[in-house]
Amino acid sequence: MDERKWLAERFEEQRPRLRAVAYRMLGSLSEAEDAVQEAWLRLSGTAYGEVDNLGAWLTTVVARISLNMLRSRKKRSETHVPEPIIDRAEGTSPEHAAMLADSIGLALLVVLETLAPAERVAFVLHDIFNLPFGEIAPIVERTPEAARQLASRARRRVQARKATPDGDVEVQRSVVDAFIAAAQDGDLYRLVAVLDPGVVLRADVGAGGGIELRGAEQVGRQAQTFSRLGLLRRPVLVNGAPGAVCMLDGKPFSVMAFTGRGGKIVEMHSSGHPDRLRQLDRTVLDG
Repeated sequence: MDERKWLAERFEEQRPRLRAVAYRMLGSLSEAEDAVQEAWLRLSGTAYGEVDNLGAWLTTVVARISLNMLRSRKKRSETHVPEPIIDRAEGTSPEHAAMLADSIGLALLVVLETLAPAERVAFVLHDIFNLPFGEIAPIVERTPEAARQLASRARRRVQARKATPDGDVEVQRSVVDAFIAAAQDGDLYRLVAVLDPGVVLRADVGAGGGIELRGAEQVGRQAQTFSRLGLLRRPVLVNGAPGAVCMLDGKPFSVMAFTGRGGKIVEMHSSGHPDRLRQLDRTVLDG
């Protein structure tokens, strides 16, 4: 086997993890794939003998590429909407399971979008992929202690938003199913019953537009209002957690992600971003 073919096979072994790293940093499947492909181009132009640890080398390259992409967004003052990973309600596809192995819900991606590029990269590499700060430091162009501070600031932001759901998926599913049923019926009492008193609803509609509502009654009334549109809510998995795709006249209207804790919904995210809806795999809604 020639060296290039051997190297390509080793790269393909690393691809699922590299895509997972890039997705968490960029919040976009397509951009994550672009970052991984760029890493391959750089690897194929490098003498393999110069690489001591292929997995670590590729992770570093993908992280640097992702950091540059995040900085480019910031320079353009670009508002980025995280791209959810949608699967059938019955289970996550093998490809997506590899992407979500460390569990990253849409609520967490939304929080990560608020971080500075270097904070996001430091947090993802350390808190999700367990890289030591000595390896993260040259990627973010800081000292190890400064890299530690970046991750610490990011961690405080994430913890403040309480973006991590309960670990019991079946409990989450029962709460989401109860919300969907109440929303279909437009029953405010039942809607409020499954919402935490401090629940937050964040909704985006693209082009930087969006709303934020707080409180069980206000969020419940918003859901009750939308029930009058005749939306059909299809249960799905959104980043591995129970969610829903809302359909209007047979077309996707929005994707809903939920964060549940203690048997209540504490955060909801509704995305009606046209680009995201056009990219939605309609086969997950069949059957």
